[in-house]
Amino acid sequence: MNPYPHPIIAKEGWPFLFLLLVGAAALQFLLGFWVALPWWLGLLFVLQFFRDPARVVAGTGPKSVVAPADGRIVAVEETDDAYLNRRAIKVSVFMNVFNVHSNRSPVDGRVVRVWYSPGKFINADLAKASTENERCAMHIQTADGQDVTCVQVAGLIARRILNYMDAGMSLVRGQRYGFIRFGSRVDVYLPLDAKVKVVIGEKVYASSTLLAELA
Repeated sequence: MNPYPHPIIAKEGWPFLFLLLVGAAALQFLLGFWVALPWWLGLLFVLQFFRDPARVVAGTGPKSVVAPADGRIVAVEETDDAYLNRRAIKVSVFMNVFNVHSNRSPVDGRVVRVWYSPGKFINADLAKASTENERCAMHIQTADGQDVTCVQVAGLIARRILNYMDAGMSLVRGQRYGFIRFGSRVDVYLPLDAKVKVVIGEKVYASSTLLAELA
């Protein structure tokens, strides 16, 4: 699968853009520009939210782990990976509403399992969002048997997590696999011997930022 199968505006945003465009044009025609202005501004906001630019994929080989999302690093810590029942290094990327929300695979590998968990919609910048918010986790196993868990977490106003993968499917590093609408985070759980290349507070870009190197 091509890492970027969609045009520069994500397909997930097309229905919203169409409705806002039709509404803004109709209001302007019937009631004038100033009445329609909030709709035009809404259209611009949604247009920037659903942008989905192509990216250069970072890394030098199959052991490279790239950022799964645009945003800011809010956690680099050893913790429990509840999905694989292990200790792991968790690296979390927080996305605000101005970041690109298309999600990319952090590694090359095969999808072993996908879990969806309903939950709350608290601020995704908070640590407890990883365990309390609505989320969708994906276990990816690399060709040499390394296990990586990638978890999409809903945020304060996020109301839809989209993951297009099923068990048995293959992913390549940087491949687009999902989308989260309107604010969220992505947690990546890595083996304890992985060498993390980012620090808390650092701004990262999906596919283009090297997150870590597997041992």
